[in-house]
Amino acid sequence: MNKLDELMALLQKQEKEEEKCKNTVMWVLAIIGAVAAVAGIAYAVYRFFTPDYLEDFEDDFDDDFDDYFEEEDNEEN
Repeated sequence: MNKLDELMALLQKQEKEEEKCKNTVMWVLAIIGAVAAVAGIAYAVYRFFTPDYLEDFEDDFDDDFDDYFEEEDNEEN
């Protein structure tokens, strides 16, 4: 009976260690997920508030392009 008790105690100890390991892994994954979520939100806010410089460039280019053709039309008349 003493051997059986020792074996049961050993199994319980192993189960507690496995559970502790699983708990640690779960905490690590939760922290990584939280950091990733904060980084994603920060990136979204950054993209929302950063002006789009390319859009301004395209507008300026279109204006210059239109002005060039208007000058050609006026020279022909």
